[in-house]
Amino acid sequence: MANDRLALEDFLPYRLNRLAEAVSRDFSGIYKERFGLTRPEWRLLATLGQYGTMTATEVGAHSAMHKTKVSRAVTALAQRRWLTREVDEHDRRVEHLTLTKAGEAAYGELVPLARAFEAALLDKLASADQRAALSGIDALESVLAGRRR
Repeated sequence: MANDRLALEDFLPYRLNRLAEAVSRDFSGIYKERFGLTRPEWRLLATLGQYGTMTATEVGAHSAMHKTKVSRAVTALAQRRWLTREVDEHDRRVEHLTLTKAGEAAYGELVPLARAFEAALLDKLASADQRAALSGIDALESVLAGRRR
């Protein structure tokens, strides 16, 4: 009977999800307080800040966000005048998204805050645990991406 039950709190996917949610929730306090951004808006801003012009489909694929969340975030950032939308000349259904100067400025303010948040989180771990955690994450990402080490 004991083998028929799954201890959810010991199940790796569940633990990873809870951990990701907790870290994301803690970090959201920074961009929510500073700029009133939602999680999808932050991810859109960060993705465009890092990669430059992209389509909503590309943003969704990169950030693992559903297209409706991307669409709402695009609308919100466009209303703030933080991004521009340019219709593709070959396919009018596609828009190319680019941060405006105001969007780039907001991104520029958030980058050091994100780095400081990450550093503070990692500083709570011993050096060996930091290396082990990052190495373990790299290994899992590689396996899930179909690459073997």
